[in-house]
Amino acid sequence: MKEITAAAIAKMQKIERLNLINSCTGYKSANLIATKSVNGINNVAVFSSITHLGSNPALIGFIMRPTTVPRDTYKNIRETGYFTVNHITVTMISDAHHTSANYDPDESEFDKTNLEEEFKTDIAIPFVKGSPVQLYCKYLNEYYIKENDTVHVIASIEKLFYNEELADKDGWLQIDKGNVVALNGLDGYCLPKLIDRYEYARRDTPTKSFYSKE
Repeated sequence: MKEITAAAIAKMQKIERLNLINSCTGYKSANLIATKSVNGINNVAVFSSITHLGSNPALIGFIMRPTTVPRDTYKNIRETGYFTVNHITVTMISDAHHTSANYDPDESEFDKTNLEEEFKTDIAIPFVKGSPVQLYCKYLNEYYIKENDTVHVIASIEKLFYNEELADKDGWLQIDKGNVVALNGLDGYCLPKLIDRYEYARRDTPTKSFYSKE
């Protein structure tokens, strides 16, 4: 197994270092965050850092890269207080990835891709049409991370929408049924498939599968 030290990583060329460190931690979620500016411009951008923070209350978080340059998603969220999270499917990959291109604030990525806006009753922020799991979120707080000049944004899930065929009887969503993809590094899109589910682990008791009859 190859060994690379922190000192060697620091000496790498930028692209090689980005690729290595972004992929070595494993698969990440692949989502589109959609926002609306105070001027009514809809924005959508791909994110791979959205994580579950808790279920009661229902909280998520994501990392915003340094705001030393314009970040339309961050600006819109701070000004309006709301955003949506939309799972990326196999058919969306190319367009979803294109949203990482650097467009001006008065340009909507929806107009530059085949991604379509979807609006729901009493919600001004757009969703991404065709996404099988969609979250309507409210900005709550943020924490500055001084080590790399990023911001950890904290939000509550105000409304949750999902295709009913994804739901198991206990509330669990089997998102591979919706052809939802994950990210390997910055640009590697993968299609995960369910292997098994396991019951709550208890000490000194064999782990039991929900599906296996053994």
